[in-house]
Amino acid sequence: MAIEIVLHEPEIPANTGNISRTCVALNLPLHLIEPLGFSIDDKHLKRAGLDYWFDLDLTLWQRIDAFLEAHEGRPIYYATTKAGRVYSDVEYEEDAIFIFGKETRGLPESLMMAHPERMIRIPMAPGIRSLNLSNSVAIVAYEAMRQHGFPKLDLHGQLTGRCD
Repeated sequence: MAIEIVLHEPEIPANTGNISRTCVALNLPLHLIEPLGFSIDDKHLKRAGLDYWFDLDLTLWQRIDAFLEAHEGRPIYYATTKAGRVYSDVEYEEDAIFIFGKETRGLPESLMMAHPERMIRIPMAPGIRSLNLSNSVAIVAYEAMRQHGFPKLDLHGQLTGRCD
């Protein structure tokens, strides 16, 4: 099993496109919980995902409870600015699932209150409401992958020219 990313009712196609590109770069599945604020055929979505869109392991879900039921027993983390625990203070399981909320309202209060021990946040300066959703997903996903040695990723890069 692998780490998985879930967007609960995303609203902005460019964010979801950027997140899809991050998921492809990390070999992570992406789950979208409806309703979406756009069509998955949206040109802005595909432009942000560029030519990676067709490499994405994407699953659409009609309801969050259907997703949770299908993934019962898996460690699930809820990313929110309301959490007390910082994302980098957690040791993530290899099969962790990260759920992120919609851009304008975040995750439903009922979902977070049902799992307060699984809430995580990204530290920010006082007075800042939130980060961009695609940035938040990238920060958390890369930390979880780092903790497991970036499995199945190219760690060496490819030098194409001379660097002094």
